[in-house]
Amino acid sequence: MQLSLLFHLIQRKIPTQMKKGKKLLTWLCTGFVYLVIQYWLCLDGFAQDKKLFQVISSSQTGVDFKNVIVEDASNNALTYENLYNGGGVAVGDINNDGLEDIYFVSNMKYNKLYLNLGNFKFKEITKLAGVKGREGWKSGVSMVDINGDNLLDIYVCYSGKTDVEKRRNQFFINKGDLTFEDKAKEYGLDDPSYSTQATFFDYDRDGDLDVFLLATNVKVIRELEYAQARTVKHPYAGDKLFRNDDGHFTEVTTEAGILSNALGFGLGVAVADVNKDGWQDIYVSNDYVEPDYLYINNGNGTFTDRLQQYIQHISHFSMGCDINDINNDTWPDIFTTDMLPEDNKRQKLLYGPENYEQYALMVLNGFYHQNMRNMLHVNNGDGTFSEVGQLAGISNTDWSWAPLFADYDNDGWKDLFVTNGYFRDYTNRDFLKYKGDYYFKKAIDGEKPDTLQLVSSMTSTPLHNYIFSNDHGVTFSDKSLAWGFDKKGFSNGAAYADLDNDGDLDLIVNNQNEDASIYRNGVRDQFPDKNYIAIKLNGIGKNTRAIGSKVYIYAGAQAQYVEQIPTRGYQSSVSPVLHFGLGNNAAIDSIKVYWLNGTTSTLFNVKANQRIEIGQASAERVARGEKKEAPFFTEVTSPIQYRHAEYGLNDFKRQPLMNTMPSVCGPVMATADVNGDGLTDIFIGGTKESPGKQFIQTSHGDFQESLDWNYKEDFSCTDADAIYFDADRDGDQDLYIVSGGYLDYAENDKVLQDRFYINNGNGKFTRTTDALPVLRTSKSCARVADVDQDGDLDIFLGGRIVPGLYPVSPRSYLLLNDGKGKFTDATEGIIPSIAKAGMVTDAAWVDINDDSFLDLIVIGEFMPVRIFINKQGKEFKESTASYFYTPEEGLWNRLSIADVNKDGRPDLIVGNFGLNSQLKASRDEPVTMVYGDFDKNGSVDPIMSYYIQHKSYPFPSRDELLDQIYPMRKKFTNYASYADATLTGIFSETELKAAQTLRLTELRTVLFLNKGDSFQKQILPTEAQYAPIFDIQVLDYNKDGNPDLLMAGNQSAIRVRLGMMDANYGQLFKGDGKGNFQYIPQNVSGLSVIGDVKSLRIVKIGNDDYLLAGVNNIGVAAYKVNNK
Repeated sequence: MQLSLLFHLIQRKIPTQMKKGKKLLTWLCTGFVYLVIQYWLCLDGFAQDKKLFQVISSSQTGVDFKNVIVEDASNNALTYENLYNGGGVAVGDINNDGLEDIYFVSNMKYNKLYLNLGNFKFKEITKLAGVKGREGWKSGVSMVDINGDNLLDIYVCYSGKTDVEKRRNQFFINKGDLTFEDKAKEYGLDDPSYSTQATFFDYDRDGDLDVFLLATNVKVIRELEYAQARTVKHPYAGDKLFRNDDGHFTEVTTEAGILSNALGFGLGVAVADVNKDGWQDIYVSNDYVEPDYLYINNGNGTFTDRLQQYIQHISHFSMGCDINDINNDTWPDIFTTDMLPEDNKRQKLLYGPENYEQYALMVLNGFYHQNMRNMLHVNNGDGTFSEVGQLAGISNTDWSWAPLFADYDNDGWKDLFVTNGYFRDYTNRDFLKYKGDYYFKKAIDGEKPDTLQLVSSMTSTPLHNYIFSNDHGVTFSDKSLAWGFDKKGFSNGAAYADLDNDGDLDLIVNNQNEDASIYRNGVRDQFPDKNYIAIKLNGIGKNTRAIGSKVYIYAGAQAQYVEQIPTRGYQSSVSPVLHFGLGNNAAIDSIKVYWLNGTTSTLFNVKANQRIEIGQASAERVARGEKKEAPFFTEVTSPIQYRHAEYGLNDFKRQPLMNTMPSVCGPVMATADVNGDGLTDIFIGGTKESPGKQFIQTSHGDFQESLDWNYKEDFSCTDADAIYFDADRDGDQDLYIVSGGYLDYAENDKVLQDRFYINNGNGKFTRTTDALPVLRTSKSCARVADVDQDGDLDIFLGGRIVPGLYPVSPRSYLLLNDGKGKFTDATEGIIPSIAKAGMVTDAAWVDINDDSFLDLIVIGEFMPVRIFINKQGKEFKESTASYFYTPEEGLWNRLSIADVNKDGRPDLIVGNFGLNSQLKASRDEPVTMVYGDFDKNGSVDPIMSYYIQHKSYPFPSRDELLDQIYPMRKKFTNYASYADATLTGIFSETELKAAQTLRLTELRTVLFLNKGDSFQKQILPTEAQYAPIFDIQVLDYNKDGNPDLLMAGNQSAIRVRLGMMDANYGQLFKGDGKGNFQYIPQNVSGLSVIGDVKSLRIVKIGNDDYLLAGVNNIGVAAYKVNNK
């Protein structure tokens, strides 16, 4: 376009006052200029359309490898489930000529080795090298220098439903003349397990390389056999650990603490020092029911599976895995692939029905929290991980295999490549039903099933691979099509390497039934200002590639971190030459290498755009000198000995299409000095069958349970909120307890009546029975204020839900105090519009318009932030539209008021659902909830819809919809008929007009800055969107005079398909006094609260401040505030 403008400018500059004899020459010159410009325009357009990666054809490269899978009657997906799991690929410089060579694994035929000749030309040398392998089912491959001769050797894994001898792994030892010799038996590594992959690393730090052998069972284990199978070591199906004893390997699986049972369907393994204690740990991703393993190296030759202490939930059908630092905080993060499709149709066709009770039973039996999607576990640096794959935008890549984090665009941040595809749609719900019917009919007819015919009825859906660019943090953008990965097929193993030594990473992919793919990266051609550095580590002794070493580079204001572990992704190993993109940095400030033996190498002022070598032989033993600052919070033993317990709640049995369980709402906490001794006391709300308790602080800094607090009438109530305030104006603190809950309660149930206790001034409470009107609504909050300025405190009560009728709006109330602690319902007279305001979750009184009267702000589920202006205590006028230009409809949970930018006006901090789920909402693409009695059976049918790839689809699966609305069985007779259905295809226009509709347009936790006559939305940091926020404390943790924020939440009482939302461990955000906030990492803040936090309080105990966190189904966690 710019060149076209140039052409027109040139035309205009040609003099028009020319003699007639010169006109022809003028037009010829003009035409010539036009043609030149058009030529450059074509080149300009070509450059814009050019993809970052280009597939180099096999005819150009000479790489003609193809992993051919042949189906027959005895070898197909129904006789061998791993048939389409594919093969691996390894990359490394086998002849030390500076060019990376490639080895491909063929499952059923022979492997191939290609020598890199340069400029993307390769020569197959398999026969010469003697590395084709033998007959049998081959799977993974690793390149490693096992004997310290500085030559890369090749280890190949075997598996499959074959006899033992055909499963023995091979170890091709490099002889230095492009030939290899299989010495697996001599090394003790000709293991006959059902091997998937081997990873070599020095787990005992003795200078040589040991090996972890990953295995996957080839036989299906029945559910009744799970318990027994977990405790028995399986000789072939279990993982194994081998210790290198001077060149011969000894199996040490059991004594090292490695599980080796038949349930471990291992598909991925990654090694890294996840806790940075100097010892390498192991992550194993398991398919099917067995949880993944996270083996923490104890430093004494043993490992302990700490997955459930470090990670809160995992992938269900874990495939490949990778460990790398994705957010440049120098801590290794963990990623696993699974099978959740990106598009709606495949989700509806392939996703099975969810059953919360079955899920809970599996968790109870030790199989942990698992969900079918990719998982990104961000390392918090304190022994915990936050799973944020959905927020990151990388959770849905269909049936995925190899994940590989690396900087593919040289901007200084690691991107993600994922291989994808399974040759048969084995989990297609229609096929599974057809298969069951087919076998049943054959059994009835007494005929033998034709397995191959059945297999051929399975659909086959080729898929493209995915690549995501890093958005410079924990989020990613899908660049698959823009970067050249639009070709569909079935890909498995993958590796990266700079094949042409031009300064960017190319990709090599092992495909099924088609040529392997070699993708040339063009970033150095297209973006030459994006710099890089390549580092070859030269180790000593038997570890010449320095496996296990850690490399830090510092360029500009950015740090990067990589561990030298070539085996990663899926059945593959990548180049051992480390690659770092540098963006626009022309030089590196410093490079630090921490070798596994404790020595260090440091380089300063290194120029970019080169490949350098760093040798361990010249490294020095230098003390790291890292001084760890004291955290701002220190976890202590809780002074409140209280066990919060929920009793097998399952609200989904009553209304299966709710997203969360409203019954799970505690523990709530209220604080006050109830006995006038100057010390803060605490009430902690209870659950059904386990009433709340009051704790009195003593002068010794501990708490004693108030023994006279034993109100049996509370035993059937669920405490949704509690608040101390002086209701009767006698100078002491009375207690109001809000009744909530859902599961066992009826509409207008008497146990939903709130409870009010009068204090005698000495901390003795008496329940009043006549102080409150009838309030039989399941409520969420009580907020007190003198709304009419008559000198006493009135109460707003937020209605949360109508039991059994979600999402119908419940009743909310405004109660006026007569000055003696007796309350009347004044809702209809003063603020009638609040009566059915929505599913209220929180509220606050604040003078927004500076008229000295307190106004009311209300938030809730599927509600906007609503503002009601107090008209001198006589009436309230809703003014939401005046303060918000557009409705901010969210799944709001908590409202906090503070002047965060110190302009004298109260701002709003509002906790929301967050972005770490399948749900995404905006004004253009809202989440909607349509509800009504569609089948005329007297129940409410809530149908939520959300956008997938810019089109709105119902969230319920076919099974869920049909269970809710039985007549739909006639309309959607199979899964395919429902797979593309939208709301208008499910319901008629008349039905939709008669229904009610709720919307969500904002799911982020946000800050609304008060501009006087309106509120301006400001988005809080990404970390604030990790999970639902249920409480917010405003504090000044560092005593700098600026308001800071402390947020906590999480949501585990949630639908199985939405999955555990547990990435928040109590988050601290530093304020600058201008309304901006910066996340303080967990290992700096010291906060590590695990579980669903429903309440936070900062309490002075003795001479110190303590943070108390009410954790659902656990109790009260405590942290000392270190701000003196």
